[in-house]
Amino acid sequence: MLIQGINHLAFITNDMPKTIRFYRDLLGLELKAGIGHDGFRHYFFQMGNGQVAFFEYDIAQPMRRGKFHGTPTDEPVGFDHVAFTVESKEDLFALKDKLEAAGVEVHGAVDHGTIWSIYFFDHNNIPLEASWDCIELLKLPAIEDDAPLDIAAEGAAPQPGHWPEVTAPTPPEAMVAHPGNGYPMRQSFIARGIARPLPGLPEEAGAEDRDAAE
Repeated sequence: MLIQGINHLAFITNDMPKTIRFYRDLLGLELKAGIGHDGFRHYFFQMGNGQVAFFEYDIAQPMRRGKFHGTPTDEPVGFDHVAFTVESKEDLFALKDKLEAAGVEVHGAVDHGTIWSIYFFDHNNIPLEASWDCIELLKLPAIEDDAPLDIAAEGAAPQPGHWPEVTAPTPPEAMVAHPGNGYPMRQSFIARGIARPLPGLPEEAGAEDRDAAE
């Protein structure tokens, strides 16, 4: 399987300090990394095996609060909400208690059959959910649908033959990346001794980082 998980979800904030207070100090995510320059910031928060990231810049505005999580809409939107995982029923209600103590309105818990969930919004009006998996699925795909889809009945695993095969794979010498907004972070982090290159970073890409650390 090529895709191993969500690396990060990226959102917008007009107040990074308030965002750090909410995601690090209230929800308990680790503040992992960040870069800021010329009135622009990009900060990352770690949650288990994934991250939530935020952009902050001068013209940013809070997201307009729209529909509640999961409710149907005829608006041309593709995003509904973000759901975080907690390990236990006790953790779900501990988070609910923390949010309510902080003055955050919480809906639920709601029993969805496979999960229990609570629903809330952050200060940017981003719709959030926290969920506890209350059962273990033993056979996949596990679907209860009054109008079953034939395509789902094909199975949980990827089905071959529906997309073209790769005929021109990228050669190793062409596996390069162009510097982006966060490129200077790596040199600074390595020079400061708070990061190290991982296997796979091309020699030419890591040379400047190693030089900066020496």
